[in-house]
Amino acid sequence: MHKIWNIKNKFEKNRLKPYILIVLHPKLQILIMTRAQLINQIKTKRSFLCVGLDTDINKIPSFLLEFEDPVYEFNKRIIEATSDLCVAYKPNIAFYESRGLKGWESLQKTWRILPKDCFSIADAKRGDIGNTANMYAKAFFDEGESGLGFDSITVAPYMGNDSVEPFLQFRDKWAIVLALTSNQGSMDFQNIKDNEGVQLFERVIQSANQWGSIENLMYVVGATRGEAFKIIRKHAPDHFLLVPGIGAQGGSLDDVCTYGITNDCGLLVNATRSVIYASSGKDFAEKAREEAILLRTEMEKQLIKASII
Repeated sequence: MHKIWNIKNKFEKNRLKPYILIVLHPKLQILIMTRAQLINQIKTKRSFLCVGLDTDINKIPSFLLEFEDPVYEFNKRIIEATSDLCVAYKPNIAFYESRGLKGWESLQKTWRILPKDCFSIADAKRGDIGNTANMYAKAFFDEGESGLGFDSITVAPYMGNDSVEPFLQFRDKWAIVLALTSNQGSMDFQNIKDNEGVQLFERVIQSANQWGSIENLMYVVGATRGEAFKIIRKHAPDHFLLVPGIGAQGGSLDDVCTYGITNDCGLLVNATRSVIYASSGKDFAEKAREEAILLRTEMEKQLIKASII
């Protein structure tokens, strides 16, 4: 039998509380976050904020370019400034892949310092099938193979069940399925109605509900879609929703909560540019914290209003 390592010196006692320790390999231990633990973090931090780490080396403060790994240094300072205010971090993988090996190294280093009481999301939007999908899952979930062990990954369901199922095969990992996005071209397909008057995004949710459960499946729903959350909740009343579009994209937190919040919150609301690029100067981390505080304050009000805290 595999022995559980003594991790007393590696992780502070209070950082282990929201996690379960799983031993899958004699040289590997994985800390995972369940739905119940995520809800507990939301209540404890009085926040459902997710901070996006879409780190563009051309947009970060110029003084950071003097560091060996400017992207990692930027991420580290953002994380240190906001970790007590948010419950999740979401690196956008394209911003790291585009820089080749250097970018992948920045991503690995960033993942290693993500707080253990925060849900980690690989925003990769993968969407292939079979062995390819399985390899994508290993790339972001299998720390022993890739050096990454994210809690979750965003996936595109266009190719159907076998483009999502491989991610759900990983124990205690989550697939976050694109459902209704807020980009300019989203209506090209997502709002097409079938002969029963049901929109495509509704069919996506109805089908995906059969592939996983509220314990391992979430949906991406753009914040700028407002009242569409009522339709989403008709099909996914208890699933968590990852909601981009608050802040720089103009989405309304009040609208999202009015139509989308559940008894367990059920929301991870993402803010990226409004937080991480709040300043281009040496005070960027402090300004990021100020923006995060403003969002957390509004989220706290919504949680109180919904009698969640």
